Amino acid sequence: MEERVQMPRVKLGNQGLEVSRLGFGCGGLSGMLNAPLSHEDGCSVIKEAFYSGITFFDTADVYGENHDNEIMVGKALKQLPRDQIQLATKFGIIVLEGLQFEIKGTPEYVRYCCESSLKRLDVDYIDLYYQHRVDTSVPIEETMGELKKLVEEGKIKYIGLSEASVDTIRRAHAVHPITALQMEYSLWTREIEDEIIPLCRTTKFKNIKENIGSLALKLTQEDLIEICNAVPIDEVSGPREVASLSKYACKFADTPSNMKNVTQKDRVRLE
Repeated sequence: MEERVQMPRVKLGNQGLEVSRLGFGCGGLSGMLNAPLSHEDGCSVIKEAFYSGITFFDTADVYGENHDNEIMVGKALKQLPRDQIQLATKFGIIVLEGLQFEIKGTPEYVRYCCESSLKRLDVDYIDLYYQHRVDTSVPIEETMGELKKLVEEGKIKYIGLSEASVDTIRRAHAVHPITALQMEYSLWTREIEDEIIPLCRTTKFKNIKENIGSLALKLTQEDLIEICNAVPIDEVSGPREVASLSKYACKFADTPSNMKNVTQKDRVRLE
């Protein structure tokens, strides 16, 4: 058996999920923006990543034609120790004709997607299950309620959200703890520093002290020049996605209120 490189590990959330510090996004193996790899070649890449220390692999039911990426990842997992891997996949985007998409988060669709992903991946459970995009027509409490049931049934272990607003995150977390968020974040896209990151981190004294401690970091003018020269914005900045997909970015998405299903205890938590 090939010897594995040991990579530093980090915790996501506070429910117990621990992953390799560097994860591997598998979507590109199925040709999202380029030619897809064969399953044999794709599995070889995934196995190489694993033996290089990566244990956190990310896919989605929308990646690849006819859900090809989940099928490929499932084949790779059969060649690796499942108990040493943290598998993330996503639901919520329906591919229509003409490169059009529909966002869906009804409870029935949540369960259908999870059951389908489990079959394609050929696994008994999914470590981290994301809502790929927030359905702005369905109260997040309804979506989360079904996800919570899937956790209780052992079909998924942890829940994540993508491109959700602060209010949506708070409401979702009141139903069941949110372990991870996928949000656009880079040197040029830093909006989440205003509310999203503080929401995730500053509910404990330890995290507050760490945040305040970052003030001790001082960058000289020479440091700033070196950073700018290393990453020139006019050469690397550009559109986040192809034009046909831009309207589905749904950054900071909100959902309708569902207060009739929120208890007094939950209202306190939401505040």
